[in-house]
Amino acid sequence: MRINRSLFVILLIASMIIPSAVRCEEKRIDPLWPVPDYVIHLLEIASEEVGYTEKEHGWTKYGEWAGDPYCQWCAEFQCWCVDQVDRRFGTSLLNEVYPRYSGTNTGRNWFISAGRYVIRKGRVDGWGYEWLKGNTSFISSGDYIPQPGDWVFFTWTSDTDTDHVALVEYCTVNTEDGSVRIHVIEGNKPSSVARDEYDLNYSRILGYGTVHDVADITMQHGCKGRKVKELQEKLAYLGLLADEHITGTFGTATAEAIRLFQQDPENHLKVSGIANISTQQRLNELYEAKRDMDPNTWQVIDSDDD
Repeated sequence: MRINRSLFVILLIASMIIPSAVRCEEKRIDPLWPVPDYVIHLLEIASEEVGYTEKEHGWTKYGEWAGDPYCQWCAEFQCWCVDQVDRRFGTSLLNEVYPRYSGTNTGRNWFISAGRYVIRKGRVDGWGYEWLKGNTSFISSGDYIPQPGDWVFFTWTSDTDTDHVALVEYCTVNTEDGSVRIHVIEGNKPSSVARDEYDLNYSRILGYGTVHDVADITMQHGCKGRKVKELQEKLAYLGLLADEHITGTFGTATAEAIRLFQQDPENHLKVSGIANISTQQRLNELYEAKRDMDPNTWQVIDSDDD
């Protein structure tokens, strides 16, 4: 008994010391942008659900809410949480800030169309390579640290299809080796709502649906979404595209406008009809320069001074 008690004391002391050492090695990373109130509410609601476990035959309230009580329910859990924010706080987030979905790739594609998807590395299918705003090189693994409220898309079965999604709470950095961990809340893990953490460079992470617009993307014929519409608005402002073609769909007229822009020898661009990084950067330069000289964009400031 004396030996067992001594062993118990040693283990108790170790349990108190070791977690403290681990905590000292991990430092929470401050968000790069202000965290919106709706994200705070979303994380609070998701936290309330931690520990919820599916019932017999896989029944969950999240699946029932989505229309299929016995479905695999990682996406349904997150969409349900968003809906709860809308119901409790009078917001309109679902299908505006976050998607309502259940199918493979549907959520990721929604974020791509909304202009708020960041791939971990490589190119976005049907589009091209991405770059973080203000950068001149394409995104590679570890460049983007997800922010609170972002959605992390995973693949278990292939290189491109999304099989799982999780909600980012925060990220931490190891003060010794600089490695970053993503801390999440996720449903269907494997039968409960639970917290977990993943390495920033985990190979099964495909990318992130982001709260903030943090990246730009290569656009080409067939692309659809907010980024395309913004591109078309700039082309129209520079007199390269008729207003009737500002549709959010990259069609023939947009491709021809891009070619016309690229053909200008002063732009020093390869002619391809694809809005790649160099084309968009040059387009933005000329767009901003024209806006700076346009009196219609000047802000009128009222003053009480005589």
